[in-house]
Parts: sequence; structure tokens; C-alpha cells
Amino acid sequence: MAERRTALLAHPGAELYGSDRMLLETVAGLVEHGWRVVLAVPNDGPLVAEAQLLGADVVFVDVPVLRKSLLRPTALAGTALSSLAGAVRIARLLRDVEPTVVYVSTLTLPLWVAVARARRIPVLCHVHESERRANRLLREALAWPLLLADRVVVNSAFSRDGLLEVAPGLTRRSTVVYNGVAGPTEVVPARHEIDGPLRIVYVGRLSPRKGPDVVVDALAQLVAAGVDARLELVGGVYSGYEWYERDLHEQVERLGLGDRVVFTGFRPSIWSALARADAGVVPSREEEPFGNTAVEAVLAGRPIVVSAIGGLAEAIDGFASALPVEPDDPAALAAALTRIANDWPGFRDDAARLAPVAAARFAPERYRREIAGAIAAVAHVPADEPVLA
Repeated sequence: MAERRTALLAHPGAELYGSDRMLLETVAGLVEHGWRVVLAVPNDGPLVAEAQLLGADVVFVDVPVLRKSLLRPTALAGTALSSLAGAVRIARLLRDVEPTVVYVSTLTLPLWVAVARARRIPVLCHVHESERRANRLLREALAWPLLLADRVVVNSAFSRDGLLEVAPGLTRRSTVVYNGVAGPTEVVPARHEIDGPLRIVYVGRLSPRKGPDVVVDALAQLVAAGVDARLELVGGVYSGYEWYERDLHEQVERLGLGDRVVFTGFRPSIWSALARADAGVVPSREEEPFGNTAVEAVLAGRPIVVSAIGGLAEAIDGFASALPVEPDDPAALAAALTRIANDWPGFRDDAARLAPVAAARFAPERYRREIAGAIAAVAHVPADEPVLA
């Protein structure tokens, strides 16, 4: 009996946000197509148990994750030393696992690409990031290691176009695979009429880049205009960004919104929060490579207001229940939410009608099939192979 093929997946963390959930879908797709999956992460976290439930073996490998701060001249010496140690750890794991292919989950793990290439192991890098607003030198530094990959998968046409601006050599080696976004097990219908406060929900990281403070300012403008509204913030902060959460709390109190804003914190499942809400908001200040949270609101049958930038606009294209607005503009966000409240029957019905359309367009089954096929093509093996006992 032929030896079972092995995919070694490298991922930069162990949480359960957008790229983490796509990593789990990749694990599921590979397992469904007969692969043995070994997942390498730097630390423990909720992702680990989920990956193990899907059938992955998990190993912990301390490898530097490329952050912008590590590219500063003052940090380069430390970055070089930690990279050398990380490369040794990667080489040791590659020797022990003997993978058929290496899948690198984001462009923040260039060492995995370089070491796999040096050992002549096929490697695919999946780009979930977009840095089109960064200076060109930084963008080139982030993109350069991708030239060592056999194949690059990008999660939106917007992100791929930005990548090719600084690395045109990737034109033939890159392709777009849209995220697979699982919907709720049951779409809870939105309430028939707004017979109380307009219930708004924000789902995502609490970070300046994501713009939850913009929603708080928009809520203040709604209340000042006589619109009764409430806001639920579902998400936590990156380590080191605790100051931003404190600032949000202070902003809420300063604006007199203490009885109108609830901080729920991180939740592994966001469907109950969306079921409680009338409308969602994705107020990102900076360009997003895709828009999982926007798609999730559509899947839940809820209207959504989204910053009209980057992959967010691409994700909601064609959905009448999704309103695009200028980023970092509380007045525009408040106006869009007022529009939803004033035309509630129309938005409610559009959202209900479009939920199954989004479910078909962003089906996890489609994503699993496409990503498993891309990985198999890089490894030069058949796309489907029966699972061996």
C-alpha cells in the first residue's frame, strides 16, 4: 500500500480570527482529500484543539513572525539571530516529518518558504494580507520571499493586484481562491419591525485599524439625532494593544454611552451576536484583503455597513443588503445605519433573500476543494486520494 502523503502547514498563531478560520478550512479540505496533516504553530491556543478535532497532528515550533517592527534598523540584528535559530528548528522538523508539500499560511512566515525551498520540498504560500498603503520598500520586502514559493494563493483580486505591483514575477505563479465562510446552522430571521433600539453589532479585533471607535462616534451621532440605538462590540485585542481597549471604554463614558454599549469580548462563535442584532458594521480604516466578517453578516441574514475599501468592497459586491461607506467617517456610518432603520422592511427582506446566495458563493466546500487542489498541484500528486487506515 502506498505511503500516505503528508502536508506540513505553518501558521503564525493559534487564535480563531479570519486567517485562523481559513487555516482550519484548509486542514479540513486536506483531510477530506486523503492527506495526513501536520500543523506547526508557535504556541497553544483555541485553534489547536479545533485543528486536532479535524484530524491534524499539531507541533509547536518557535519561529519568528515577520512584523513591521522587526524591519526597523534597530531591530535587524535581533531579527537575524532569531531567524537563524528559527531556520534550524524548521529544518529539524522538515527532516522529522518528511512532508510531501509545505503550506505556509501567511506571508508573515518567510523562513518557512526559504527553508522548504532550500530542501527542495514543494511549497505554497497563502497570502491573506494586503499592504498597499505601506511604502513600496516595505511591500517589496514582504513580497520578495514569495518569489521562492512554487505557488502563491491570494484571497482576493484586490490583494493579488497589490502583490503584483511590487512582485510582477508572481503573475503566472499566483491565483485567487476566495475564502470559504461557514454560515450559521440556522438563519434566525430578523425581527419584523424595529420596535425598540436599533441593535448594532461590531465583530472583530479591537484595534485602531479595524475602527470600532468610529462606530462609537457614529452611535453618539445617532443618539444626538434622536435615533435610539445600542451597540455590541464582539472581539478582543492583540497582546500589547490593551491601551486601545481602555481608550474605547473611556470614549464610551466620555460620550455618555455607557448604557448603550456592551463589550462582549472574544467569542469563538459569533452567530448568537448576529442573531441579536439588526445590523452589522465593518468600519475598517485601512484596506482589508477580504471581508470575512462582512460575509458572515450577509450569511446571517443581516444588513451590513462596510468601509468601501480593498477586499471589503469586493466581498460585498452584488449584495443589496450591504451598504458601502467612506472609511473613518462616523457621519457616513451613522447615515447608512439611519437609512437601514428608516427602510427596515426593504433591508430586512433583501438580507433574508441574499443569505443563501452568499452561502453558495462562499461555501466552505468550494474553498476546501480549491485549496486542496492547489496544494496537490504544487506537490504533483492527484487531487483526490482515498484516506488510508
